[in-house]
Amino acid sequence: MKPIKKKIRELLGYPYPTRVPKGVLVEQWIGKSTDESHRAKDADVKYMQNRHPLIDMGWSRSDSIRYLTSLGLAETPKSSCLGCPFHGNAQWRHIRDNSPAEWEDVVEFDAAIRKGNARANASGNRLLGEAFLRRSRVPLGQAPIDHVTASEWAALQQELADERELERGVADGCSPWACRGDADALAQDDFGLAT
Repeated sequence: MKPIKKKIRELLGYPYPTRVPKGVLVEQWIGKSTDESHRAKDADVKYMQNRHPLIDMGWSRSDSIRYLTSLGLAETPKSSCLGCPFHGNAQWRHIRDNSPAEWEDVVEFDAAIRKGNARANASGNRLLGEAFLRRSRVPLGQAPIDHVTASEWAALQQELADERELERGVADGCSPWACRGDADALAQDDFGLAT
């Protein structure tokens, strides 16, 4: 958040340490969906106001993907930090298979954190045990990330179900050739009169 705040202050013309005057406000739109509404927070400074339009519209990640697919923007990855310890095997595989330089960086980072934060160690707060990016506590470069976990399998099944729904269309919806609505709708003419 620090780089974002720094840039916002620069754009406003009030770089740190200049105070941002009362009444100057930036509205920041953040793309968190209903799946992660617990992460939606208010800004921690008075000159920024966070908005969460996807949450306001009641959109889940699946809703967002459906919309982006309808615009031809199907492959839109989730945003996250490169070395996030919450990545699943699929995310690690994606980095390894599509961004070799980033994979090398994150493997080096994983090795570098093994004994903990250098600043914490220098101040006398020793790390008990070892730090790893993966919960399995296996170095990332040696971890079995090609294994598909149960949660990944469930997510894949949901994605397939969503794709099937997109392919079939909405049940009882209309097509360009005919209305698949209920019998009452089919029995009415253009003026709403029964025929």
